[in-house]
Amino acid sequence: MARARNRIAGIISVFGELLITAGLILGLFVVYSLWWTNVLADRAADKEGDQVRDHWAAPGPGALDTKDGIGFLHVPAFGDGEVLVKKGTDPKTLNNGVAGYYTEPVKSALPQDEQGNFTLAAHRDGHGAKFHNIHKLKAGDPIVFETKDTWYVYKVYETLPETTKFNVDVLQPVPKESGRTKPGRYITLTTCTPMYTSDYRYIVWGELERTEKVDAARTPQAELR
Repeated sequence: MARARNRIAGIISVFGELLITAGLILGLFVVYSLWWTNVLADRAADKEGDQVRDHWAAPGPGALDTKDGIGFLHVPAFGDGEVLVKKGTDPKTLNNGVAGYYTEPVKSALPQDEQGNFTLAAHRDGHGAKFHNIHKLKAGDPIVFETKDTWYVYKVYETLPETTKFNVDVLQPVPKESGRTKPGRYITLTTCTPMYTSDYRYIVWGELERTEKVDAARTPQAELR
């Protein structure tokens, strides 16, 4: 009987050690997913952002370069910092800590277009988590997009805290779900929700309020000071 009890105790002890090991492995995976991928993505984004600004500083025309990045998103509600915007919303692009503009299923307009919807996506958690604080954006908040030559200042007018990931209507040139019915110059930010999941999408819509030419000192707009 004592031998049997010792055997059972040994099995329980081994099982407990396995659970502890599994917990440690899971914890390390969480650290990797939610912290280390941010570190790597921020490094990659900073490097790419520096390359874009070096490109802009070189002589020659051209506000947009779709290969390296078309500009920088500034969102005061997110805190300090800027988000490089590149073409495409595939994981390979977004995992480098940038925002991407949609090429499918609904093609995004670009800021300089006379009308349309500039539609962007970025990760909410991990890989830079550039849209982590999207829930902080409220009606009237500014969203500023910076290109080589021009500042584009948008104002948030509507949010949709949760919708299915298959809802492509939020990306339409006229985003009717936001309450708009006529062509204009819109911006749409999209990301996953709730936090730490990818079950649904969180949407923020803004509308262009004004544009300003970039001066020689690249003086930030009033909304960013």
